[in-house]
Amino acid sequence: MSISPRYRDARVGGCVDAQLETRDDGPLLLRSTEPLGWYPARLTDCLDQWAEEAPERTFVARRTPAADGGSGGDWVHISYAEMRQRARAIGQALTDRGLSAERPVLILSDNDLEHLSLVMGAMWAGVPVVPVSSAYSLVSQDFGKLRHIAQTVTPGLVFAASPAYGRAIEAVFGPEVEVVLTAGALDERPVTPFAALLATEPGPTGDAAHDRVGPDTIAKFLFTSGSTKLPKAVINTQRMICANQQMLRQCLAFLADEPPVLVDWLPWNHTFGGNHNVGIVLYNGGTLYIDEGKPTPKGIAETLRNLREIAPTVYFNVPKGFEEIASAMDHDPLLRRTLFSRVQAFMFAGAGLSQAVWDRLDAHGEAEIGERVRIITGLGMTETAPSCTFAVGTDVRSGWIGLPVPGVEVKLVRDGAAGDPHAKTEIRFRGPNVTPGYWRAPEQTAAAFDEDGFYRTGDAAKFVDPAHPARGLVFDGRTAEDFKLSTGTFVSVGPLRARVTLAGAPCIQDVVVAGLNRDEIGLLIFPRLDECRRLAAADGLEAEALPVPELLHTPAVRDFFQQLADRLWCEGTGSANRPARLHVLAEPPSIDKGEVTDKGSINQRAVLQHRAALVEAMYEGRESDPFLILPRRG
Repeated sequence: MSISPRYRDARVGGCVDAQLETRDDGPLLLRSTEPLGWYPARLTDCLDQWAEEAPERTFVARRTPAADGGSGGDWVHISYAEMRQRARAIGQALTDRGLSAERPVLILSDNDLEHLSLVMGAMWAGVPVVPVSSAYSLVSQDFGKLRHIAQTVTPGLVFAASPAYGRAIEAVFGPEVEVVLTAGALDERPVTPFAALLATEPGPTGDAAHDRVGPDTIAKFLFTSGSTKLPKAVINTQRMICANQQMLRQCLAFLADEPPVLVDWLPWNHTFGGNHNVGIVLYNGGTLYIDEGKPTPKGIAETLRNLREIAPTVYFNVPKGFEEIASAMDHDPLLRRTLFSRVQAFMFAGAGLSQAVWDRLDAHGEAEIGERVRIITGLGMTETAPSCTFAVGTDVRSGWIGLPVPGVEVKLVRDGAAGDPHAKTEIRFRGPNVTPGYWRAPEQTAAAFDEDGFYRTGDAAKFVDPAHPARGLVFDGRTAEDFKLSTGTFVSVGPLRARVTLAGAPCIQDVVVAGLNRDEIGLLIFPRLDECRRLAAADGLEAEALPVPELLHTPAVRDFFQQLADRLWCEGTGSANRPARLHVLAEPPSIDKGEVTDKGSINQRAVLQHRAALVEAMYEGRESDPFLILPRRG
């Protein structure tokens, strides 16, 4: 008889049961059985609360910068009382400049103390902030997306950490836009030091501006990732953010049991890092340690350093980050001991967590504390501030998205005729956390909502167990990315991509599925070059110095992808899920061509469009395509 695994006790609620309603016109409606509790009118009310109740408690901390631009040693702390004072000073400075929703504050930099102080000050004054991915300034060569963002929101002030952003600023923003830098100067234009904002004396006009802030005040314009089209400016109101934080507190009830401690790198230009994680800290009076690390072979070292020192109460990351941490814990007892000392839950977003990594996290928990730590999943998006569903049980698996959070209504709409086995079911949301629309884009706003006011996500979902809806929903890909082969056979792209990525772990970053109006499926594979170099090095080669094309032709790497192609062919049950050819891409996805977003999401359509000649070569099996791999079908 099997023994059920033990899990660390952590209070959850809110999304553990749902009411199911079937409408006459077909759609299903789901609602949490738990009503949404009270929430404040504005997020700065939480800053006020904790500045009064726990003035000396650290709100945010960051390591001192090192001379080379990386993180240094000691932590610099800002308490709740200090942050409120900063917010009042900066809020007064922004009020004095006449900034507004028509002329908001645009932030180019990564996460740091000045960035968060500026966000708090802007919220205090009722001025929207527009946090933008630093990749649009520092990686992009044509600044196309940054220029589009600037034209959409017409900022009155631009903030950046250093002169490294100067080239983008000069290329995109006119002389009428004030530039604020944390340090340094620009050759071509005057700069306001960030210290000047902090030195502003709060006064009655700033207090009056704060008094006018209410639930409908725009807090942020967060741009979508642009994974299908140009990024859209999503209006994020105070109501959206505050309501969603109350939803989170009810689902992750342990957040209210002690002030949460986060060690977090997730970027604030995205809703997961900027709304979800920063909001959890502020709403519940916790502490945020800004992690300068990244989920890459080089960047993970700083994350591991921080996690050896700071024990989080809840930990968030993307799947690749959890993969690196799980591997490091195999030989790092201090890391494992600190991480598991008080963490109540893990949560991932951005992609599916492989079951292998999931199992390793469970094994580390059992080895360290004698029990597992629950791993939470869900579904959210920029338009919903972000969380709409959660799966918080101990039986959760990767791909599950759970049930609606309190206050959110879910509509499930079948996209296809009754009885069509290939039809998908779109999941739609309505609630106080849902955006009123896209800034200065009335047509896109109208198209985003259905006749009942539900936001159309474009995501597909289905029940884990149709006979028992209370077990929740599972993610079923995107409704718009599926296609038919020339035979009329329907290809479900999302599940196929997930299967290929899992089968090709750890050497696959992402997969693009080709085959529209063709006889067979083909795959374009973006490899993880660091993992390919490890394969080649294990085969005795000096892999670090190899150019990418030569790396992909080394025997070990070539054999890995050949075996993958063979396995996918053998395991396939038909033309809809049996790839007949694959091409391993030597050229990485381009952010300027829209092939990849700044958070690493691949735009399938853009890749297929910009690499149409390569797709043709793959299907013709040309000898000029040296990276073509065909399965051995014997």
